[in-house]
Amino acid sequence: MTYKTNQLRNSIQHGDCIEVMRQMPARSVDFILTDPPYLVRYKSRDGRSIANDDNADWLEPASRAMFRVLKNDSLCVSFYGWTQTDRFMSAWRAAGFRIVGHIVFRKRYASRARFVSYTHESAYVLAKGRPVLPANPPADVIDFPYSGNRLHPTQKPVAALKPLIEAFCPEGGLVLDPFCGSGSTLVAASEANCDYLGIELDPAYHGIAARRLAA
Repeated sequence: MTYKTNQLRNSIQHGDCIEVMRQMPARSVDFILTDPPYLVRYKSRDGRSIANDDNADWLEPASRAMFRVLKNDSLCVSFYGWTQTDRFMSAWRAAGFRIVGHIVFRKRYASRARFVSYTHESAYVLAKGRPVLPANPPADVIDFPYSGNRLHPTQKPVAALKPLIEAFCPEGGLVLDPFCGSGSTLVAASEANCDYLGIELDPAYHGIAARRLAA
């Protein structure tokens, strides 16, 4: 099956994002904002885990698929696991992305403490081609309100995602999140007057995201 872009606008697809993106037209999305597994075998305090967080088999093919479906001269923002930075960078560069920015999301709480207390999340800004500079570039340090992680063990706050969509996606453009979890990126896209496409492998989180967007 090959999807047409209009079939996918404002939808949440259940399945393997690599397979779904392979069925999408090339150069069909305006901006990608995503929070993939960090490759750290994460388990939340209440025992929840993330699918495919225990292997990197998906990383390079997913990066290639993201590059293919992104329009020329457009941007992608991807969270990543800092302990696996070399793997993420290698996959992004092999796919064709250029690294053009880095964002720190500042927390008011520590999610964990070892040698240091972990009070931030990070994401890279990746370019395909030569995107024009945004009219109002977002800061590279953004406050990260606590989501409560009620819907997903690594649930991102909409308030931290919306400014990125407003800066990097044209109004009415299509925002893709291939690892959409509970759908925070999709909610942020809707609030920013953009269309969205989410893909989620886990049926439970796909259902949560679908109900969240329907509401």
